[in-house]
Amino acid sequence: MKLFNIKATIVVLALLVTVASCDDGFEELNENPNSPESVPASLLLPTVLRNGINENAGKAWGTGNVVMQYSAKIQFTNEDRYNWGPESNPYNSYYNIMRDLENIKRIAEETGNNNYKGVALVFESWLYSVLTDSYGNIPYTEATMAKEGTNLPKFDDQQTVYQGIIASLTEGNSLLDPSGAGIDGDILFDGDIMRWKKFANSLLLRVHMRLSDRVDPSSAMQAILNDPVTYPIMEGNEDNVALQYLADLPNQQPLYTTRSGSFDEYRLSEKMENTLKSLGDTRLFVYAQPTTDSGAGMVGNWDDYQGVPNGLADEEALQYAPSGDPTKGGSNFISRVGLMFSCSACDDNASPTARQAMIISYSEQQFVLAEARERGFITSGTAEDYYTSGIQASFDYYDARLAEGGYTEIMDAVEVDAAYFAQPEVAYTGTQDDKLSKIGTQKWISLFFTGTESWFDWRRTNYPEILPGPGAVQPAVPVRFIYPSSVQALNKANYDEAVQSQGADDNTTKVWWDVN
Repeated sequence: MKLFNIKATIVVLALLVTVASCDDGFEELNENPNSPESVPASLLLPTVLRNGINENAGKAWGTGNVVMQYSAKIQFTNEDRYNWGPESNPYNSYYNIMRDLENIKRIAEETGNNNYKGVALVFESWLYSVLTDSYGNIPYTEATMAKEGTNLPKFDDQQTVYQGIIASLTEGNSLLDPSGAGIDGDILFDGDIMRWKKFANSLLLRVHMRLSDRVDPSSAMQAILNDPVTYPIMEGNEDNVALQYLADLPNQQPLYTTRSGSFDEYRLSEKMENTLKSLGDTRLFVYAQPTTDSGAGMVGNWDDYQGVPNGLADEEALQYAPSGDPTKGGSNFISRVGLMFSCSACDDNASPTARQAMIISYSEQQFVLAEARERGFITSGTAEDYYTSGIQASFDYYDARLAEGGYTEIMDAVEVDAAYFAQPEVAYTGTQDDKLSKIGTQKWISLFFTGTESWFDWRRTNYPEILPGPGAVQPAVPVRFIYPSSVQALNKANYDEAVQSQGADDNTTKVWWDVN
């Protein structure tokens, strides 16, 4: 019996040793290398940047350009007639991105790399600014608290959201250190931390101007200009916040890839045509192509560029005749969007790399400063110099992009000279209202294809005049998006509270800062 017990004990001990040795490394063996639990910030960052910027660029095509009457539609004209329903994006897409930005910030704190955290703060601030300007009240303070058990976040009022944005941009700028640890995965600035600081502070200038009818921005804007070492801003087109597309994946221009259907129903707006022709503004040759009927090739005479009125019903839009002759109506007689912006399915001469996805340009910054100086918010510089610089920067930018695309014929046609600045409609003369109107109009021209920024800015300034088309389903230009249906259904209590606070969930309810 004792012998049996000894043998049994040996067997049990052997089994325990075997189990222990089998368990050694068990957790490592159960890790799926194709689905890691921890991802470095360098792998999260490019997807975050690409998805956020491309969503904004897509909104330029589908909404921004149409509602601000750079382009008009000759088919499927609902957007142009303001027949808008609940808008899922940028709401859904940007809140999906926020999760990864939170992870980047967490990883940055764990690794001690403040530059990753600074980048995340700046980029999320831009995303939140687009969200709140699109919808008004949005989830902010509880937006990324799912891990803490908050799956149905409350909606914060826009004043609270913007206070948070300003705080995050300020913190982001302070954390970003060009002499600190480097970052990888930065497809926007290739790891250039100084350009991220300039992005943060140039965006702050935009934000303060956005709120200027609600909050006096004088001290905040002047403080940025007084200390360029601490608060650097863009100094030229080389600092533009714009994603440079590549000829191949993964950072290929989305509209350049083969797709079912095309964006060929978006054509030059009569509003943009008339504005540029009245000024003799050669950016017309960038923003549009000669009509097919003209046979002009890449560059034509002024009369070879024809637009279509915004807000026509489908049948009228498709048959529109710019000359008034019904036998000369239809798509062959209306200009396509310029080659630099065209989709590959729309034109064989479209370039995969000429167009950039613009977030904020040096030209826009100069117009912000021109308005700020004219309205007495800042004392640095002169409004006229900022204004002239903004116009010149816009022309220079397009010359450079046309050269990138190999469009030398168009580049040679796009020029600005002293006569352009001297004409009464452009010269920085007149009453303050005249000057603000000129700043607003030139800023509108320069913001072509800059997401929905022109729409946001127009709602604040009312420059230039934008009027609904004859087929519009409502008498007013939309001033916000309707919340997504999923939000209305899944987060109803907080949605109802937001509507009660802000006003009816329709596209004519103004957001908090829109008091003009």
